[in-house]
Amino acid sequence: MCYTNWVRSTRHLHPMKPTVLLERSPYRYVSVGELDNGFPDYRIQKFDEWAKRYKDMYLCDNGMQISLAMEDFEYTKWLDPEGVPCYVRDSVKL
Repeated sequence: MCYTNWVRSTRHLHPMKPTVLLERSPYRYVSVGELDNGFPDYRIQKFDEWAKRYKDMYLCDNGMQISLAMEDFEYTKWLDPEGVPCYVRDSVKL
């Protein structure tokens, strides 16, 4: 078996435990080790009410993006593929 395939298969069977950076219901921001290129693996996870566990919702490109998402909760909702309302105005000017 090729070493690369062995690493991929063992990583899949034994994923790293995420380090929770911030939890803001129903989302949590986690770091899951390092990517193959050596950069940190940042993810936004969303709690699944049906399965009663967190699932990856968005894989962040870099540390700046997860920092912005943790700082601006509306941005996190904007990244949510379920179409959660975000950046809602109180009134509309005509």
